[in-house]
Amino acid sequence: MEKIKIWYDPEGDFLEVMFENKEGYFKETDSDQVMEKVDMDGKVIGFSILKVSSLKNHPLEVALAANK
Repeated sequence: MEKIKIWYDPEGDFLEVMFENKEGYFKETDSDQVMEKVDMDGKVIGFSILKVSSLKNHPLEVALAANK
């Protein structure tokens, strides 16, 4: 069973969710608040959200890159 890792930094108002623990890099998305983390093959392995508290009453919808 794969484990999802979630980190939240209340001081920075930053949330990070990782599906896999492997090397990769962050890419921009359609939202200024969301970055997706992809591995060297372009597979999405996680994402991060800035200003999480601003989402309290407003859902955030972002399309992540399709997994290869």
